[in-house]
Amino acid sequence: MNILVLAAHPDDEVLGMGGTIKKFTKQRHNVKIVLFATGITSRRATNYKNSTQYKVDKKTNKKMKEQIDMLRKEAIAAAKILGVTDIEFLDFPDNEMDLVSNLQISKEIERIIQKFRPEQVFTHSMFDVNVDHRSLYLATLTATRPKKGTKIKKVYAFEIPSSTEWYFPTQFSPNTFVDISNEIKAKIQAIKKYKNELEAFPHPRSINAISSISKKWGSVSGFSNAEAFYLIRELKDK
Repeated sequence: MNILVLAAHPDDEVLGMGGTIKKFTKQRHNVKIVLFATGITSRRATNYKNSTQYKVDKKTNKKMKEQIDMLRKEAIAAAKILGVTDIEFLDFPDNEMDLVSNLQISKEIERIIQKFRPEQVFTHSMFDVNVDHRSLYLATLTATRPKKGTKIKKVYAFEIPSSTEWYFPTQFSPNTFVDISNEIKAKIQAIKKYKNELEAFPHPRSINAISSISKKWGSVSGFSNAEAFYLIRELKDK
């Protein structure tokens, strides 16, 4: 089975469904990860720190490009731990994907779908403070709209700690849970490859919080550790 993971930024794929990706590859399914934006340039500063300014000088821009290259190397290393070698990087504007038309993003997804021919597609939740996540969700809905003869049978949305849960007052309400009790270790190993994206506890994007979130969804679904998804659409032949 071909499974397509559409994530806005490097580390989203691990935070959202690293354990499930590992489970898929262990079951010998083909997983392709596509990362749409850099995860760097919106910070408008170097050393992985955020700045309140909008414009950047040439020196800062050059340094950020170096950090983008490093982040992509980390993404490849993280994917390797999860058993994925098919990873594609795009160049959409970081945290400004709302400035790009839904049509342009959708066409890019359609191109990928036509070539990879997935049976399942995973992407972000609509209920998320990050504009790139919301833009990618809407474009995915457009690109995966049901057509006669489509191979895509299921489309899912995942959550991103430090982003989805802050979309007050709406809550992420999953209806599908995947047991990752045997894969949580690989998920933690993979997220640790993103050295500059992790935060100290109690930040949601910390090792302790990521582990706690998996236990929370496990307690909801009867597993020791779980990842949660919202099934957006399912097509059944019979």
